Amino acid sequence: MNIKHEASCSLPTRWATFELHAFTDTSAESNGKEHLALVLGKFNPQTPTLVRIHSECMTGDALFSLKCDCGLQLESALEKIAAAGHGILLYLRQEGRGIGLVNKILAYGLQEKGADTVQANRMLGLADDMRNYSVCKSMLEYFNVHAVQLLSNNPDKVAALEKLGFQVQRLDHSVRPNPFNQEYLQTKEQKMGHLGKLGQGG
Repeated sequence: MNIKHEASCSLPTRWATFELHAFTDTSAESNGKEHLALVLGKFNPQTPTLVRIHSECMTGDALFSLKCDCGLQLESALEKIAAAGHGILLYLRQEGRGIGLVNKILAYGLQEKGADTVQANRMLGLADDMRNYSVCKSMLEYFNVHAVQLLSNNPDKVAALEKLGFQVQRLDHSVRPNPFNQEYLQTKEQKMGHLGKLGQGG
């Protein structure tokens, strides 16, 4: 196991009071990267658990950027888990689809000059998506979860979890677009294969 459970506490939010768990990735290549799990309710290993895998987005989650759909997806996932009364949100420290915060800001600058999100990454010599979901296996198994209802429009997440041995049922996780992220969402669907309603999610 390349993940270590470090600490936990209660986290009251406007949707529900979650259990917040902190994990450290102990694999050699991770440099001790820390990840979080927000957990609500108890889980039956025989029943699929509602799960959202959310990659860190400083600009969207914390600074309320309208350039992406990340902040809205984070809020929507917590709301859906609270409404269901149980579920897990894994908050992975993989900023900017894994390229890091500085590179994401550089990519934003290129997008302001006409590049789309995929073109901008390639102009910086980076892959379209550099995220790795292998850490999810140990995090979910820590909570005795083996089958999931995954809140996502990203087929790569579904494939990654299935490859890790999980049974996966995908649930649409579209959010309403705005004038600043419409092209970004369409690019994710047209060039990265994201599902859901056109221009409404990822």
